[in-house]
Amino acid sequence: MNAKDILSLIHPAIAVAFVFPIVGIVVNFALQTRQRRLHPNESKKIPPVVGREHLKYGRWLTGSVVGVTLIALAYSIFIKQPFFTGKPPFQMGFIIAMFVFTIAALVLLYRTRPNQPLWRAVFATLSSAGLIVLGCQDGVFRRTSEWYLSHYYFGIVVSILMVVSLTIVPEIYKHQRWRVTHTVLNTLAALLFLGQAMTGARDLLEIPLSWQAPFLYQCDWQNRVCPEPQSSQPVEGHVAKAPRF
Repeated sequence: MNAKDILSLIHPAIAVAFVFPIVGIVVNFALQTRQRRLHPNESKKIPPVVGREHLKYGRWLTGSVVGVTLIALAYSIFIKQPFFTGKPPFQMGFIIAMFVFTIAALVLLYRTRPNQPLWRAVFATLSSAGLIVLGCQDGVFRRTSEWYLSHYYFGIVVSILMVVSLTIVPEIYKHQRWRVTHTVLNTLAALLFLGQAMTGARDLLEIPLSWQAPFLYQCDWQNRVCPEPQSSQPVEGHVAKAPRF
């Protein structure tokens, strides 16, 4: 593996080591919080801090999901293909500015107060729009023909769902309908996380190392056949050595 291949592992490594454990923690606290709210007399063993812990780890989850998505997009745009070769200066500046813009919008969303619903909606919309615009750039593998099995589309949708969930947190303490909306959105997000795990593992199997790519991209992926490699005949009087791994 060269440096390019190692950089490609940053996104899945962070997802496995950090994001998915937080998903499990958030789901666990969510179930305990719901159990304590619906059956207070039967849930004395559940500590009263589960709601606060659910909120804290939920905020961490939103930031980590959006962050790991931005890392994947940055790798696809800047490293997977030579982005700075032959691109107009305006396009290069625009893409870099969009990354800064999206991160700034998310930070400002975290800093908004509960009594500022308009600003929460504005920053949530801006950060979500930034993710969508960056995902439409060249170099990002989207698998649009199979969007229902696409790691990219699952990731973008679950990132936006996390942003929306963070945005409506103050409202779920005021209105029952927002609490129901929060539950529905996060149930969908949990299913998408499962889809992310499956499609991510599939994509890791399909993506070749950089030195293998020139040959493998000659294959007919539809018919699952590859060109025959050129056989190398040993030179007379020379004993071929076994390959070293």
